[in-house]
Amino acid sequence: MTDHSPAAGTDTPVNDRMLTLDRLRHLITGGEIDTVVMAFTDMQGRLQGKRLHAAYFLDVALKAGTEGCNYLLAVDVEMNTVDGYAISSWERGYGDMEFVPDWQTLRLLPHLPGTAMVQCDLAWLDGEPVVESPRTILRQQLDRARDMGFSVHAGTELEFIAFEDTYEAAHDADYHRLRPVNQYNIDYSVLGTTRVEPLLRDIRNHMYAAGMDVEGAKGECNFGQHEIGFLYNTAMVTCDHHVVYKTAAKEIAAQHGRSLTFMAKYDQREGNSCHIHLSLRGTDGDLVFWDEKKKARTKLYDAFVAGLLSTMADFTLLYAPNVNSYKRFAGGSFAPTAIAWGTDNRTCAVRLVGHGASARLENRVPGGDVNPYLAVAAMLAGGLHGIEQELKGVPETQGNAYESGEELVPRTLHAARERWATSEVARSAFGDAVVDHYTTMADVELAAFDAAVTDWERRRGFERL
Repeated sequence: MTDHSPAAGTDTPVNDRMLTLDRLRHLITGGEIDTVVMAFTDMQGRLQGKRLHAAYFLDVALKAGTEGCNYLLAVDVEMNTVDGYAISSWERGYGDMEFVPDWQTLRLLPHLPGTAMVQCDLAWLDGEPVVESPRTILRQQLDRARDMGFSVHAGTELEFIAFEDTYEAAHDADYHRLRPVNQYNIDYSVLGTTRVEPLLRDIRNHMYAAGMDVEGAKGECNFGQHEIGFLYNTAMVTCDHHVVYKTAAKEIAAQHGRSLTFMAKYDQREGNSCHIHLSLRGTDGDLVFWDEKKKARTKLYDAFVAGLLSTMADFTLLYAPNVNSYKRFAGGSFAPTAIAWGTDNRTCAVRLVGHGASARLENRVPGGDVNPYLAVAAMLAGGLHGIEQELKGVPETQGNAYESGEELVPRTLHAARERWATSEVARSAFGDAVVDHYTTMADVELAAFDAAVTDWERRRGFERL
């Protein structure tokens, strides 16, 4: 069995609100922590794992580790085992994967009594990494960037819609006629956020105590829609925080007798976006996106943007992974349709903002249902492709990109699946195993959707057809 205890030099997190292993031992022996969650992120961007009794964690799991069935990276949203995955099947016997803790992610979960969490990578029993794991996919691209002399920084802006109904009541109502916590557009409204401030405050404060750097909360356009923002960070830390926050926000909402959804498109009003900001620095911290002498973007920045745009359609599956994701892409909706960039232009798929040290790009394609590891990996792979190929800067789109005539973001999961599966750039950047794995994910979702009879079909055809 692999020894999962931390190596020397890995026990001191930079963020003093994160835990060290020594501190966790002290909290466990003092009776303050009785549960340790060992979790990883699945294809759908959800935390999966085990709750371990704290004494067992110290006495056994710390060195021996723990495992989970490899079907956890080969199921649909409803956890059904499905055919088509190379890594997991009845024929392969549904064996185990090892959870490999990243001790830099060790944190308290203050909204849950006596609980700490460590996030894990996945490895096969021979120690080889599971290359299809989202966190491993991102690490591959971060390693690629580091080898080219870059460090990567990112931030995610995740929106949700909150409801007065509990998750149980919402389920029993078949998710119809739920009551949002606000009944009108509360974009930037202080009154609108005040009405739900007990919930928002709890999420902000608990996430800060869990090691995240919280900026604040604001209302959004849809009824009951809100966004809680976090500071820019290194890319892996941002994605780790993102998935913890997304799970914790749902748990805290449930504690308040409410529910919330990160669906990309809950109803016919504005969808939930997850705009992703990204920039490169030199590994020594130097600016590479901005020339201070010229007070302008660098050619490297322009090549990165050109690579991001040139791969946007091929990689859309990683930005918009579900059937519902594509309902966001509508003209005049603040969700993009045109594969274009503009300076501080919210009608474009890629918006360039900031200058100097703050110069960065914003990818506006992802929705609230995105897996952040996959999306950031795709952005990085596209941008690095642009740098490697020395792509020339693409002309800026000014004005209304919805009417620009530029190539459009794929409008259905099926179209995105075809671009991804046949993309030479994707296979070069991610490898055949990853491309085939996530093609199967799309195939599974498409088959499920095509077999479903929707409420729209019943309303439209029950009597009149």
